[in-house]
Amino acid sequence: MIFGRTERGGTPVEPVTLKILVAGGFGVGKTTLVGAVSEIKPLRTEELLTEAGRPVDDTSGVEGKHTTTVAMDFGRITLREDLVLYLFGTPGQDRFWFLWDELATGALGAVVLADTRRLEDCFAAVDYFERRAIPFVVGVNCFDGASRYPAEDVRRALDLDPAVPVVPCDARGRDSVKEVLIEVVQHAMAYAAERRRTLTP
Repeated sequence: MIFGRTERGGTPVEPVTLKILVAGGFGVGKTTLVGAVSEIKPLRTEELLTEAGRPVDDTSGVEGKHTTTVAMDFGRITLREDLVLYLFGTPGQDRFWFLWDELATGALGAVVLADTRRLEDCFAAVDYFERRAIPFVVGVNCFDGASRYPAEDVRRALDLDPAVPVVPCDARGRDSVKEVLIEVVQHAMAYAAERRRTLTP
């Protein structure tokens, strides 16, 4: 018997489902990433930015942004017939962080999406996953017109552990995003194996 398939007329087995978070700063492309790769119509909880929110929503560098996620984005992608990922995009603003603990429950790993023009915006997400021992990769969203930097420069700027993958990507491109998600799964598996090794007496 193989996950998601039948052999010799057996009963189908449901595929393995894994939960992945997509985090990062305000306007970094989380909603775009989930939408680009989801095989279902993504669930979005976006609201228009208003004058009332102007004092707390820093739109520097993303002046063209008119909406914001207030709860989560949700999508699904089948990597193989026996492996399905559920994607949960987190809200970027500090005032919605009370939702993060709920969204992080049961997560295999995470993508921290970064914009090299506003790299400091993803510090909080990196710190969140490090403190909770949730494996993550940094996806550097290559915005049009933004400078490109070597992965090691980004790693040093974020003070990342050498084992954390840093992957350039285009949050608009399905194939690019899929590669990042595969990297998350592989990194999370390696992370879990290493923890088992170090904890085994």
